[in-house]
Amino acid sequence: MKNNRTPFVAGNWKMNGDRSLVSTFSASLDSHAVSNVDIVLCPPAVYLPLFSSANFSLGGQDLSAQEPGAHTGDVSGEMLKDVGCSYVIVGHSERREYHGESNSDVAKKASKALACGLTPIICIGEPLAVREAGEVEAFLSEQLKALVEHLSVDDLSKSVIAYEPIWAIGTGKTASPEQAQYVHKFIREFFANEDKTLAEGLRILYGGSVKPDNAKTLFAQADVDGGLIGGASLKVEDFISICQAAN
Repeated sequence: MKNNRTPFVAGNWKMNGDRSLVSTFSASLDSHAVSNVDIVLCPPAVYLPLFSSANFSLGGQDLSAQEPGAHTGDVSGEMLKDVGCSYVIVGHSERREYHGESNSDVAKKASKALACGLTPIICIGEPLAVREAGEVEAFLSEQLKALVEHLSVDDLSKSVIAYEPIWAIGTGKTASPEQAQYVHKFIREFFANEDKTLAEGLRILYGGSVKPDNAKTLFAQADVDGGLIGGASLKVEDFISICQAAN
């Protein structure tokens, strides 16, 4: 544990998976329990009720910021909680880009998640053009400012932050351990300006082409507390190896 921060690994299946994969993961994760690591699987919502395990938690991939009602196609935090979720991803770059979610929208979803008793895994990250322009810190600051404007220190202490450089998601490119650490340290220092205790306890994950062969080096960085895993979370052996690397 880093300063009493328990390592954390979440798998985001995105729009992938089937009943067979659910069965494979349930059985394999039960037989390969990883101690001292919080493990979360975030499959498509339709498969959430098919899981049953004490060795990992479940999370949604998104939720509506609206109250339950006439919002066709949306899933509420109350529904996620009802089918056994403890976590929910908000603000993933694909939601921001393809569904037009603003920084404010993401913060409101995080607030709604907390109100429903869910822990939000709040995603932030920059596109390649921003990195090449040397504007990473300015870009991320705008995403983080929206969070502190909508969420209290107590709210943030109950949240998880996931740094996902957009240029490294599904591209095979990965931030070097040094690049990841630099940004994670920046994020922690940003929150330290709000509250030092918050910053010290906040878990910050790295996401972006994490694989078994690079996970241990990434997770060894002082401010990297685990990962939000995409493609590798669909391969049970790879996912288990990544979870073990976080221990």
